[in-house]
Amino acid sequence: MGVEHPRLLADGFLFLEAPKWHDGRLWLSDVFDHKVHALDASGKRSEYLEIPNRPSGLGFMSDGSLVIVSAMDRKLLRFDGSAISEYADLSAHTKWWLNDFAIDASDRIYIGDFGYDFVANDPPCSTTLHRVDRDGSISVAASDVDFPNGSVVIDGGRTLVVAETWKARISAFDIDTQGNLSNRRIFADLDGRQPDGLCADADGGVWAGIYNTGEFVRVLDGGRITNTFKFDGSAISCTLGAKSGRRLFMTAFLGSEADMAAGLRKSAVFYADL
Repeated sequence: MGVEHPRLLADGFLFLEAPKWHDGRLWLSDVFDHKVHALDASGKRSEYLEIPNRPSGLGFMSDGSLVIVSAMDRKLLRFDGSAISEYADLSAHTKWWLNDFAIDASDRIYIGDFGYDFVANDPPCSTTLHRVDRDGSISVAASDVDFPNGSVVIDGGRTLVVAETWKARISAFDIDTQGNLSNRRIFADLDGRQPDGLCADADGGVWAGIYNTGEFVRVLDGGRITNTFKFDGSAISCTLGAKSGRRLFMTAFLGSEADMAAGLRKSAVFYADL
């Protein structure tokens, strides 16, 4: 796989998460700034949405509407292109902040939560993945998952892979025709690398932002790393897009955790053509 060095697309953000490419624009959550931004292909900010309770994961439904995690009040919001509405309320199903999610071809959403009081520095605990169906029903998809973070559906809809950040691994589940998960297994043991956001390419690789090392790695089922990009700071999340579908967009925080806590605008999005 031939790759170029990453180039800067846009900077001056607080903490960019969950990039998604849709209809010629790149959508991203600036978590600490409580905004979801849309950037055009040149990196210009063309639109933004205010999400008061911290936006996190993003994803597009088959009808083109954008689903947004509202983390602190534990809701999923839906933006139809003109207005934001509530899509699902998970506050009765978990008391922990919502995190990231994946959407399958049937518009079923698999979403994780923190599992513990992250802000209070409580010790991490395992938690659950929930499934939100199109009819609004909410069910437990998997239990005993450790800080489920970025996730993506691969293998033509047959497999869900989930980053378990603090365990430094990516796990996989089979998805049956009803959306049930089974056959949990390790997709990749990342040897101390803590994966945050994920995306998948058409050749069977999963790209992961590695929060603690500043790397973006492409990893295959079984754990072999084939490609790496490295930034000074924290690698956060990634997605593939542009006209080619082979442009990798990567969000990073180019500073220390002290810089992050101080609210310095050191988050940026880069791209590389694969």
